[in-house]
Amino acid sequence: MMRRSLGLDGPVVYTFLARLVGIVGSTGTVLLIVRFLSPVEQGYYYTLLSLVSLQLVFELGFSFVIQQLAAHECVHLELHPDGTISGDPVAHARLASALQLSLRWYTVAAAAMALILAPLGFVFFAHHQMGTTPVAWQGPWLAAALASAVGLWCTPFYSFIEGCGEVRAVAAMRLRQGAVAAAFAWAALLLHHGLYAPAVVIVAQVGTGLLFLRGRRHLLAGLLRHQAREAAIRWNREVWPFQWRIAVSWMCSYFTAQVFIPIIFASRGPIEAGQMGMSLSVSGYLIMLALGWTTTKTTPFGRLIARGEFQALDRLFRRTLAQSFTVFSIMALGACGAVILVQGLAPRLATRMVSPMLFAILVVASGANFVVQSLAILLRSFKREPFLIQSLVVAALTLLMATLTAARWGNAGAAISYFVATAVIGLPLAWSIFVRARRTYLAVGELVTCEGEAG
Repeated sequence: MMRRSLGLDGPVVYTFLARLVGIVGSTGTVLLIVRFLSPVEQGYYYTLLSLVSLQLVFELGFSFVIQQLAAHECVHLELHPDGTISGDPVAHARLASALQLSLRWYTVAAAAMALILAPLGFVFFAHHQMGTTPVAWQGPWLAAALASAVGLWCTPFYSFIEGCGEVRAVAAMRLRQGAVAAAFAWAALLLHHGLYAPAVVIVAQVGTGLLFLRGRRHLLAGLLRHQAREAAIRWNREVWPFQWRIAVSWMCSYFTAQVFIPIIFASRGPIEAGQMGMSLSVSGYLIMLALGWTTTKTTPFGRLIARGEFQALDRLFRRTLAQSFTVFSIMALGACGAVILVQGLAPRLATRMVSPMLFAILVVASGANFVVQSLAILLRSFKREPFLIQSLVVAALTLLMATLTAARWGNAGAAISYFVATAVIGLPLAWSIFVRARRTYLAVGELVTCEGEAG
């Protein structure tokens, strides 16, 4: 009964376990960071992670587009275990075209990321390097940037396979990735190469992912060889009108949750940046865990939309949001309580994080961010992006307020900026967009966005 009420189906269980393993791994990593890295090195560690997260800029949200393209076409197809496909030949050709287009896009994006992000990081760290406490960051940064580019190249295959209906298999693969990544991160820290941990984590994830893709090589190879001809997806007409909007929103997400750390690093130094980085990492994992309920429904959402079953879609989403928000609330209370306990039980760890009050502010802001992301997942399943303006407003406010407040008030200014932009302004704006969009798709059977997108 408890499992049913919380919506713990196979994909959700695997996704939750994968992210739980990530949390356990990150908890171990946090403890090892406290043990083996100085406060200054911790600042470099989390700033390095934050800069690597700029891969969102190069991905431009295409992974979600791929998943929806595959989900909408697979409604008309049957995929067999040996990699063969039967069903509508037009849908087969469009599915192949989606994969071929994705591979071309991510090859260019990964190359661009390696060529642009690596020099960018060198300039940033060299300009803000603390002369009194030298840190050997050059090798770790180059390794992390290059590994991240390779990881980006692998991304479309996972999204494509998930869109083809293998949600549970992809979730199980991510569980294995989480376990292997944690082991590699711990090994790097135990061997006194802690700043290399981000790079070796990505390498571990890539290796595990490639083993997973090897089992689907017949399906992928067959689609890559398949000639789409006249049925090929027209990128400029079918993809770009949706993708450029979601790409802007995708990039805005970086400025909403990751930009604080480089700003604090540059204006207040690595020690405060490390405190904010560790605290944001913990609050961010709450979002990742709770979103497991919604992200695993992305493919079912797309299929229900393709079939025109909008009432069923609405029921599934409302149930999923209620379940995931309940889980988030429970975990948020537990995390806040744990941070309070740490003040007395582990004072050395407590000094590496923000205060309990600031952490609670970050958690509330993360809760608002979680709800907005859940709403966005549903509405983007219509192959529309109604949150473009909302994302731009929140990102601009976050960047502006963080720039103005972080230099003067440090972590306190950054936390309050995050809360105001995300919870006070961003959430109400997103909810109003969702209410209007929901009214239209239930009434007329399609999503009509507030931006007047034609499709």
